[in-house]
Amino acid sequence: MRRSTKVIAYIVLAVVGFIMIFPFLWMLSTSLKTGVDIYSPSIIPKKITFNNYVRVIENSNFLLWFKNSLVVAVITTVSVLFFDTLVGYSFAKLPFKGKTPLFILILSTLMIPTEMLIIPWYMMCNSYGWLNSYWSLLFPGLTSAFGIFLMRQFFMGVPDDVLEAARIDGLNEFGIFLITAVPMVKPALSALGIFTFLGNWNAFLWPVIAVDQPNIYTLPVGLALFSGESYNQWDLVMAAASLATIPVLIVFFFFQKQIIEGIHMTGLKA
Repeated sequence: MRRSTKVIAYIVLAVVGFIMIFPFLWMLSTSLKTGVDIYSPSIIPKKITFNNYVRVIENSNFLLWFKNSLVVAVITTVSVLFFDTLVGYSFAKLPFKGKTPLFILILSTLMIPTEMLIIPWYMMCNSYGWLNSYWSLLFPGLTSAFGIFLMRQFFMGVPDDVLEAARIDGLNEFGIFLITAVPMVKPALSALGIFTFLGNWNAFLWPVIAVDQPNIYTLPVGLALFSGESYNQWDLVMAAASLATIPVLIVFFFFQKQIIEGIHMTGLKA
């Protein structure tokens, strides 16, 4: 690639990157401005204040909503990682009757839009008395058809000779799965775990339908309520939104290598 082409490529990437990050910078800037300064076109606050963050925490149930979202995201992520990995391994490496039709049936659920599942989910929650509880928020995300498909594709690439050697050494099938097979699909585990956590952290549609008690609200639902109550107080709204991005930034900061590797490997396998 010629030097001029590289320069143009870097300029284009820099412009696109700035366009993508600008809304985040504007949100952070507004959250640090005083009330009279929020409509200033300057992205740099004239006077930096952290009072907006204090007011958000003191005048709302932000910490409770944060906890609810964290509980839901962590539990669903752990559940998806365990069950989808186990099921994916079973479809990839274990012979059993009806394996192919069952796998096709699971894949067919990927063609169903989430919006079409809302009514069945709600009717089931209502029948079992799960509405306005953690269980109503958790159960739709405890397993994932995409996760099963993804893990099966990765386990298909694990050599059968390695698993057979583990059987000869005396490991039972679950031990072979946990000790031998799982370490060989770490990129897929990382990608699945990260995407599951972020997806459940940002979920809004189902939680706003399943829960109508403020003490069970997740953070996206709580922020929508807070935004309505804080009409035109954009400094407070942006402070709350900035606080909500903290787990996402932490995940990206510590796992950016795994995110990139997982996306790359997912594209190759899937």
